[in-house]
Amino acid sequence: MLRLFLFVLMACSVTTLKAQIKPNTLSRNEKREGWTLLFDGKSASGWHKYGGKPVGAAWKVEDGMLFLDPTQKKDWQVLDGGDIVTDRTFSNFHLKLEWKISQNGNSGIMFYIHEDTTKYIWPWMSAPEMQVLDNQGHADSKIIKHRAGDLYDLISCKEETVRPFGEWNQVEIRCVNGQLDFWLNGVNVVSTKLWGEDWKKLIAGSKFAKMNGFGTYQQGKLGLQDHGDKVWFRNIKVREL
Repeated sequence: MLRLFLFVLMACSVTTLKAQIKPNTLSRNEKREGWTLLFDGKSASGWHKYGGKPVGAAWKVEDGMLFLDPTQKKDWQVLDGGDIVTDRTFSNFHLKLEWKISQNGNSGIMFYIHEDTTKYIWPWMSAPEMQVLDNQGHADSKIIKHRAGDLYDLISCKEETVRPFGEWNQVEIRCVNGQLDFWLNGVNVVSTKLWGEDWKKLIAGSKFAKMNGFGTYQQGKLGLQDHGDKVWFRNIKVREL
């Protein structure tokens, strides 16, 4: 009976502790480990539209979430939206965030973006991407290597752990000296080595084969994609390694 009481007490304590950790904040341990917030839950400070302009009005901050409002479309993206990237540049890094997508929605998380619009009209022309997708509704889900959590058009997830549209997904992207790992909802779904011969072969067999310089940059910006659909992000934090 005493053991049961202690177990319940500990479980309640853990639940209470989790409840006290507010979204878009850092714990003491995270601060000691060198984590910094890329989104404070109040503004889009630290981000800009790819190419240098301020973040467009279609990227909104409400209730501690950064989300894209696709009410007004422009071609396949959103009017006054566009892909957004960090002001900071990263080489070895560990990124954590949460995302949820609308029904039939599509987006992405890009890294090592080479922000040179004279060479690359879109950030995905230089940068690898973790796919963000409603696997149950979006047409891309029928294409191998285009499903949620995939290293887009390059490597499929080892297993699918994505949650349905409207539910939060926890992401980690870590790259150290070319060793790239994706986690989706606590599972290591992609693991590969960048910049070597095997990496070059992957690119050669992908849609990026003719995009000169794609996947070759060893430092760059992090980015969130405007694919014309509503998507939410929160708890965006990074640690340089």
